[in-house]
Amino acid sequence: MASRRLRVLLDGTPLLGHRTGIGRYTAALAEELASTPEVDVRAVAFTIRGWRELRSVLPHEVRARGLPASARLLRRCWLRAAFPPVEFLAGLADVVHATNFVLPPALRAGGVVTVHDLAFLDAPDELPAQERELPALVRRSAKRAAVVCTPTRAVADVVVDRLGVPEDRVVVTPLGVDPAWFAARPPAEPLRRRLGLPHEYLLYVGDNGPRKGLPNLLRAHAAAPELPPLVLVGPGQPSRDERVLRTGYLSDVDLRSVVAGAAALVLPSRDEGFGLPVLEALACHVTVVCSDVPALREVAGGHAIHVPVGDVDALSAALVRGVETEPSFQDKAARRSHAAEFTWLRCAETTIAAYRRAAAR
Repeated sequence: MASRRLRVLLDGTPLLGHRTGIGRYTAALAEELASTPEVDVRAVAFTIRGWRELRSVLPHEVRARGLPASARLLRRCWLRAAFPPVEFLAGLADVVHATNFVLPPALRAGGVVTVHDLAFLDAPDELPAQERELPALVRRSAKRAAVVCTPTRAVADVVVDRLGVPEDRVVVTPLGVDPAWFAARPPAEPLRRRLGLPHEYLLYVGDNGPRKGLPNLLRAHAAAPELPPLVLVGPGQPSRDERVLRTGYLSDVDLRSVVAGAAALVLPSRDEGFGLPVLEALACHVTVVCSDVPALREVAGGHAIHVPVGDVDALSAALVRGVETEPSFQDKAARRSHAAEFTWLRCAETTIAAYRRAAAR
C-alpha cells in the first residue's frame, strides 16, 4: 500500500451552496490533498440539487463525480442496511472519507468519518426535519468507520464517551487558518458603503441555530447601549436597524476584511466542535469574546475572553471589556503566533495518516 498512491473518495457535498464551516473545511482539505503526491483524490456529491456544480468548486487536480441521487433516500438505505455500497455509486477506492458526519457503507474501502461535534445528541428536537435521522446515522457511521476524525481533543473525548468508539480509532485533525487571514485589513470605504458598516462594530459570524446563542447575544448587546453596533454575518436577508446590521453571507474576501475591522468578534455558542472564526479573528489582531466551553478553550489557547454559557450579564460585561481594552503589541503578536500554529497542511497530514490506518485495516 505504501508503494502507490492511496485512492481517496472524498464527500464533496458540503462544497455546494453557501459555505458553512464544514464546507470551508472540506474545501481547504481538498486543496491540500490535491497538492500531495501521496493520495489520488476524487470527490463525489450525494445530492440531486446542484451536483453538476461540484466540478467548478474543486481544485483542478481533483476529479469530480456528481450523482443525481437523493441524499435523503440514500441515508435511509444506509441507516437500515449496508446497501448500496459507495463503490457501486462512485467507483473503487482505498479509502472513503465522509467529511460531513455520514459514512456510506463500502465493500472494501476503509472508512473515515469526520465528526465535527455532537451537540445534536442532547438537542435532537432542534434538528431540521430533514436531519432528524442524523443521530442514528452518526452512531452507525462511527461503528462503521475504521477511523473517526475530530477537529479537537474536546470532541474526541465526547466521541469516545457518547458513541463508544475505542480511543485508538479516534484521530484529532485540527482545522487550519488560511494564510490570507494574516494579511487581512479593515474594510476600505467602498466596502463600508456597500455593506453599510459603521466605523466601529462588534461582529458575529455564524448561522442562526439555537446552539449558537444568538438570542443571548442580542440581549447582551441591547443591555449595554454604550457598545458599538452589532454586525451579523450569515444566513438571512441583509437588513439594518439602529443597532443591528445583518449582511447575509459574504464572499471570503469581504469576510476577511469585515472580521479584520471589528472591535471584537463574538461567539456565544452553547457548544462548538472547533470555532474557526475564533482563530481567524486572532490571526488579524481582533479581540475574541466566546463561550467557556471545552473546544473553544482548546482552540483559543488562552487568547480569548471566555464567558459562562447563557450568562447574558457576563456576556454584556465581557463585550464592554473587549471593546474598551486596547490589546498591547505583545498581545497581538501572541494571538497571531497562536493562530499560525493551525495550518491546513497540518490538517491534511494528520488526515492522510488516518487514511493509511483505515486502508490498512
